[in-house]
Amino acid sequence: MYCRISDLKNKYVINVRNGAKIGYVGDVEVDTSSAKIISLVVYGRLRFFGLFGREEDVTIKWEDIEVIGEDTILVNHPFSSYASAKKSKGFFDVFTED
Repeated sequence: MYCRISDLKNKYVINVRNGAKIGYVGDVEVDTSSAKIISLVVYGRLRFFGLFGREEDVTIKWEDIEVIGEDTILVNHPFSSYASAKKSKGFFDVFTED
């Protein structure tokens, strides 16, 4: 199967260790001297429609990629909690004590 870098942006990344959905590929890091892909970058989710910035980006090394399929990329990434898996405080949780 042949795959262009632009095709990678349309693929969803899933961690095979815990089944966490990481997100879509946002960028690719390339070593220009050897013309090899070093890692994939999944941008963090937007906070409040982008007004408060983004959550932290997830960088996945090329060695951690298990399978590149038609619609998804399966990775074996050691990072255990992702932005989509985090439980963040809601608006009303700020006013209550733990």
